[in-house]
Amino acid sequence: MAKPFTCKTHNANVTGQAGKKRYNHSMRLLISLLFYGLSLTAPMAEPQPYDLQTELSDVGFTYRLNADRQRGSMPVQTADIRIDFDRLSRSSVTVTLNAEAAKTGFPFVADALRSRSVLDTANHPTLRFVSTDVSGTTANAKLTGNLTIRGVTKPVTLTARLYRQRGQAAGDLSKLTILLSGTVSRSAFGAGGFSEFVQDDIGLNIRARITRAD
Repeated sequence: MAKPFTCKTHNANVTGQAGKKRYNHSMRLLISLLFYGLSLTAPMAEPQPYDLQTELSDVGFTYRLNADRQRGSMPVQTADIRIDFDRLSRSSVTVTLNAEAAKTGFPFVADALRSRSVLDTANHPTLRFVSTDVSGTTANAKLTGNLTIRGVTKPVTLTARLYRQRGQAAGDLSKLTILLSGTVSRSAFGAGGFSEFVQDDIGLNIRARITRAD
């Protein structure tokens, strides 16, 4: 017996509606994947380079001489600073210091600092720091990197804080001040000479003023 015509018409209508739903769902899925893929492959802006204002910056260190706290400084020879404010982890810092020109407040201490048993500047005239990781926020960041002294490289972590310079308007990031602090063991780098007079831990207190590169 032949099937009723109305049943055929009903089944075709149901099948057509289901097909349209599957088609619409597939198209939505395809469009979503397309936009997701574009978002993953879209290039991110490069971190912004900054120049160090050498005359306004102070690479300082503290040490204890016969238990009395003393201060010293070391000039910057080169600096490469790049900051990504949207993703701070993409920021980087590379700094080279002129160890031969270090000042301590006492000529005999400066001579001892440059001597073979401490920094050995005759063979290693510079110190170098290369960042490997930046985490946290601009108000409280951790800057981890490799510090090279006397040809010995060790990881160190510094606390970093970033501020707009005085007089800068809110949102103006063209001139900034970076404050860095931390502690290093000089004996870990083979610079442990005169340990009977100078303690092992050296405090780092660095103020770097920077301007956005053109």
